[in-house]
Amino acid sequence: MRASSFPVIRDLVVDRSALDRVIEAGGHVAVAAGQAPDADAELVDHNTSEKALDYAACIGCGACVAACPNGAAHLFAGAKLLHLAALTQSKQERGRRAHAITGQMEQDFGPCSTYGECADVCPAGIPLDAVAGVNREALRFGLRRKAN
Repeated sequence: MRASSFPVIRDLVVDRSALDRVIEAGGHVAVAAGQAPDADAELVDHNTSEKALDYAACIGCGACVAACPNGAAHLFAGAKLLHLAALTQSKQERGRRAHAITGQMEQDFGPCSTYGECADVCPAGIPLDAVAGVNREALRFGLRRKAN
């Protein structure tokens, strides 16, 4: 299954639309921020915002998927989930997002065996703990994985 998620279109060109579907599944954060003076009413502490920016550094290149023996996208999906989870949002919205992203990821990519090749080749330096973020969000919202 290695990198089968990226079908070859022609020499040096692959179809990365599976990554785009994971991003689209996550949607956007719908926060009613109020008027301009109220927009910063719910502050995000500095450490949380720094961690969110670390995960937001993912450029969606797919190197993690290509390096993974299983063709998994857990590092990519984890970076997206953890980046968005740091933003102010309702528990309901966070749960819907986790369900949508993990569901799309499982549909298009292989299972993760935490070998770590993904983090080793990531040009943005996304840490391997992003993989744990996928599992943590899934557990937090009671998402059940399909049996392979």
